[in-house]
Amino acid sequence: MKVLVIPDVHLKPEMFQKADYLMGKKIADRAVCLMDIPDDWGKQYNVILYEDTYDAAISFARKYPDTMWCWGNHDLSYQWYQLETGYSPMAEYTVNRKLTDLKVALPEINPIRYVGRIDNVLFSHGGLSKTFVEQYVPASKYNDVDYVLDTINCLGKNDMWDDGSPIWLRPQYENVKMYKPRTLLQVVGHTPMRKITKSKHVISCDVFSTYDDGRPIGTQEFLLLDTVTWEYFGI
Repeated sequence: MKVLVIPDVHLKPEMFQKADYLMGKKIADRAVCLMDIPDDWGKQYNVILYEDTYDAAISFARKYPDTMWCWGNHDLSYQWYQLETGYSPMAEYTVNRKLTDLKVALPEINPIRYVGRIDNVLFSHGGLSKTFVEQYVPASKYNDVDYVLDTINCLGKNDMWDDGSPIWLRPQYENVKMYKPRTLLQVVGHTPMRKITKSKHVISCDVFSTYDDGRPIGTQEFLLLDTVTWEYFGI
């Protein structure tokens, strides 16, 4: 299956417009969004931009209902009232209302999750480590990928608001052993990159983030991935 990956959004509604254009050209069978939809440098008071960005996400979800959505730490910071860099008290009500609208727009069989799977590719905001799986899954179930994901996707704030969780992990900077790296490829956002990069069976694709003065850090292109062959490129 060919998948178009939308990485960290951070108040850029035009990303969904570009993704819609590309999906309309039939270049991918399905889309995945790694979320972090709210918050960006100096935008805390621009509530209209928060609303516009979530509206663009909701419209995309309705048009492409099989899109996979993976929670980002910035989205969950509003759901769980955990203040962090960029958090906007002014936009708090709007974000939570729009997140509810996004959940409603999705089919019941396709909820927002921490970690999703298509073929032998895992998608999450930060990445799924071996240590995190071992912390919550019995050793006898370690190799049962579906069981592992079902277990992790049922965890709550106390377990997930942790540097080692799939919404916070940064395998790019840390010597982390990932979950089943010989058989599973992982696709992550969260950590700004200059270009889409593959290392140790992890593809990092947060290339839309910016410096605090608005300059782009990365190439601002989407990842297009074949989930069977693991071939990929930016588009």
